[in-house]
Amino acid sequence: MRASYVALIVLALMSSRAAAAVIDWQAELQRCRALRESVAPLLQAGEGISAVGRSNRSIRRCIWIQRIAVRRKIPGAEVW
Repeated sequence: MRASYVALIVLALMSSRAAAAVIDWQAELQRCRALRESVAPLLQAGEGISAVGRSNRSIRRCIWIQRIAVRRKIPGAEVW
């Protein structure tokens, strides 16, 4: 009896994590494009992408999303 309850709890936790890991690629890529446009003046002023990326968590996430999207060949993905 207890084993079945534990199994149900573990199964519920695993399914919620799997659902949370789903990424809406097109929405993420669109958000990253908008963020990239806002960072473009800094890059043109001579700041490197790594320096800008270290200063902002959302930029680091976009760099990560872009790398994964390019690796998975998601349409619309481009290298930063």
